[in-house]
Amino acid sequence: MKLLLTFILWFNFAGNPDLASIRKMYTDVSKSETNAKEFLDKLAGISGNDDKILVAYKAASILLDSKFEKKLGAKMERFKEGAKLLESTVKIDPNNIEIRMIRLSIQENVPAITGYKKNIKEDKKFITDHYDEQNNSLKEYLKNFILQSKSFSEKERQFLK
Repeated sequence: MKLLLTFILWFNFAGNPDLASIRKMYTDVSKSETNAKEFLDKLAGISGNDDKILVAYKAASILLDSKFEKKLGAKMERFKEGAKLLESTVKIDPNNIEIRMIRLSIQENVPAITGYKKNIKEDKKFITDHYDEQNNSLKEYLKNFILQSKSFSEKERQFLK
């Protein structure tokens, strides 16, 4: 009985990762293969039924992990899997600014040959238009992204001030 109770408590607390820790990891995930693998592992238990922001981060983790695949075929399959999951998440929740930021962060950094760059202008506009509506912690997270983003010019960043 004690073992069963321990298992139930572990399962409840070891469920989905918290969004704050995922956001913190995401800022450094592309810096190394180790970071990408840890991020992927942290999100391994996320399914399509979970919080859509976490699903979008899982899609990003798959896309980032595809970068480290050795074989071209496996790399392409992983990339397609991640892109499909991310696009389905955006389709389910198109008004979620954080999901749009995740897609923008991926699209601005993938090679042009992937063909996965078609939503950059749309996502930039969405983020710019809806930034002021967000809570302070999300605004700060978005601001940090925008300030380092390749997609926003200095002039376009003026709305942050």
